[in-house]
Amino acid sequence: MRFDISFLFLGLVLFFSCESVPEKTKPLNLIVIFADDLGYGDLSSFGHPTIQTPNLDQMAAEGQKWTNFYAGASVCTPSRAALLTGRLPIRSGMSSDKHRVLFPDSHNGLPSKEITIAEQLKKVNYITACIGKWHLGHKEEYLPLQHGFDYYFGIPYSNDMDIPESLLQEKGGYWEVVTDPKNNLIENFQVPLIQNNTEIERPANQNNITKRYADQTVEFIKTNKDKPFFIYLAHNLPHIPLFASKEALGKSSRGLYGDVIQEIDQGIGEIIQALKDEGLDQNTLVVFTSDNGPWTAFNEQGGSAGLLKGGKGTTWEGGMREPTVFWAPGKITPGIVDQIGSTMDLFHTFTKMAGVPLPEDRIFDSFDLSPLLFEGKKAERNHLFYYRENELYALRMGDFKAHFITKGEYGLYGGKEIHNPPLLYNLNHDPAEQYNVANQFPDVLTAMEKLITGHQEKMRVGEDQLKSRGSD
Repeated sequence: MRFDISFLFLGLVLFFSCESVPEKTKPLNLIVIFADDLGYGDLSSFGHPTIQTPNLDQMAAEGQKWTNFYAGASVCTPSRAALLTGRLPIRSGMSSDKHRVLFPDSHNGLPSKEITIAEQLKKVNYITACIGKWHLGHKEEYLPLQHGFDYYFGIPYSNDMDIPESLLQEKGGYWEVVTDPKNNLIENFQVPLIQNNTEIERPANQNNITKRYADQTVEFIKTNKDKPFFIYLAHNLPHIPLFASKEALGKSSRGLYGDVIQEIDQGIGEIIQALKDEGLDQNTLVVFTSDNGPWTAFNEQGGSAGLLKGGKGTTWEGGMREPTVFWAPGKITPGIVDQIGSTMDLFHTFTKMAGVPLPEDRIFDSFDLSPLLFEGKKAERNHLFYYRENELYALRMGDFKAHFITKGEYGLYGGKEIHNPPLLYNLNHDPAEQYNVANQFPDVLTAMEKLITGHQEKMRVGEDQLKSRGSD
């Protein structure tokens, strides 16, 4: 019998093509959930006794709970710029000594020359969405669609803005309006809701804004389940004024503030369920954190930094250390991570995971967390610079943190104080920053001085984008 070698060759080709060549791995979907003014102690998994956050707690149990994770700044605008660009906001001009954040009459926003996470991921065909608070410029040229996002749905700045002038005059000013919970009415905050580049509602109905953000996120997941996607979900809450839906009101023992947090948690549960329903939970990384610490000037309307000192606006730990969870079932080893990380590190991490080259034309303040997340290796980051406006106030290096300047919390009294010699705390022993150990570790302060000198020699301050407002 004659044997036809061509059939043998064809069979070998089919065998190796079907059995031996692995299917190309689909890139991980990426979701960042960013709360506004949430304190380190405001989740039940981070120690709050009466706010119940079962979905985030489950994510922490199944994923990684990071206990030394920091925002890039202690107030809204610069913190958001830091996350999306992987750079200290002083470099992009998104911090200022004149105005701490952008306002509805601000002239500028995030410069087009800055590169966002969304723009990085678009290079490898991710589809991208920004849902929620933007606060990087409300004019069309600065909105998310002009910074790499395919879709936007949200409020372009803080939810306490656009207060009618008549109400300000009647009550006596901003603080008199926002410190009284009786003024938490939709019509008192005429903030717009924008879809893509178009205003679709003013004032935005903030009573259901948390639910709508979650619904929008779920819909985006379902619509784009066959493509790699990046979702930046930035809640406007629990920034004051506080709003919650009828279904959420009265559910928390912590009062309205607790209702707000628990409704955010409920929406996160719906997002996780959508990922499971679509078979995406094993191929998605979800990160939860906050833009800065609690706004303690608002007492019960504000949150808690737990055992940490200070709150929003300060460079004490309570102003910038945030409750953080990384969740990626089957991808990362569950556990508690006490190594140093920052929201700025998401830029480098996502860039590396997506296989995109890191731009070489600028300095980044971002480190790759993927070896720690996926391989259990030691983190690259060993230091963190704490800026307030455009001035360096503090530095963390390993276990130690030095304060060169301190100042009171945002909205509360407390003058600027220069410390020479600096205050020094061992944060692993003393996270509450109570025991100054500067006299015991002069060598640590010397090493810090060298690190700061190198940092400042390479610093190029960006043109101030926050200073111009109104008729300026």
